Amino acid sequence: MQCLFCGKEKMMQADKVILATGGQSYPTTGSTGDGYQIAKKLGHTICTIKPSLVPLTASEKSLEICKKMQGLSLKNAAITIYDKQKNKVIYNDFGEMLFTHWGVSGPMILSASAHLLRYTNIEEQLLKGAICLKIDLKPALSEEKLEERILRDFEKEKNKEFKNSLSDLLPQKMIEPVVKLSQIDASKKVNAITKQERHNLLKLLKNFEIIINGFRPIEEAIITSGGISIKEINPKTMESKIIQNLYFAGEIIDVDAYTGGFNLQIAWSTGYVAGSN
Repeated sequence: MQCLFCGKEKMMQADKVILATGGQSYPTTGSTGDGYQIAKKLGHTICTIKPSLVPLTASEKSLEICKKMQGLSLKNAAITIYDKQKNKVIYNDFGEMLFTHWGVSGPMILSASAHLLRYTNIEEQLLKGAICLKIDLKPALSEEKLEERILRDFEKEKNKEFKNSLSDLLPQKMIEPVVKLSQIDASKKVNAITKQERHNLLKLLKNFEIIINGFRPIEEAIITSGGISIKEINPKTMESKIIQNLYFAGEIIDVDAYTGGFNLQIAWSTGYVAGSN
């Protein structure tokens, strides 16, 4: 091993060793994935390394929309990650998210990324443009209540152009994209908007779509998915089943969880068990 003080290679002997070098995410912390190579050389199976709890990237068409809203944080939104081709819901959540110049991020999105990693044929579905993020911008309102709200706002702003009538309904950065996606003439007077156009706006507010086409790099991920196969570790002691007196702890193991402190708990618990043994 290399001495931290003099930088020279030194041979050290120990009765027992714990390998706890972390995953491959956040390499600036020193967690560069070296432990996987060490474990592999010692005969262990390394399950595929992937980024988890990571921001998601938007398709070319949706990227323009995200860039317009870059920096905008939604604090009380509901999301659904949806496979349009298979007509299947992958994930639902409520909370905070953020628009970025590459796509979307924030607590809900990070948790969604962990679900997407485990979804069957996810890479293929992403390439097809089948994975859709649907955002309900007004989750506290039913469609009926939202229609009443829109009617009240339109009555108040009836002599304004459509593009200038949404400031009470939407954040400023979202107005231009919503106007464009609604297909309502931006210069149209509010009192001239038809019932069908109003209905289209309502549907857009309850189903604002972003097409997802991938994950940000592992260097930007909060945690690493994959690692040393748990089949090769004794869960009662964290000792290797292949090499006696070799133990593992933390993110180097093929165990990961969602946001909320669960990954920290995995690190502490496996570290405690390994250290105790």
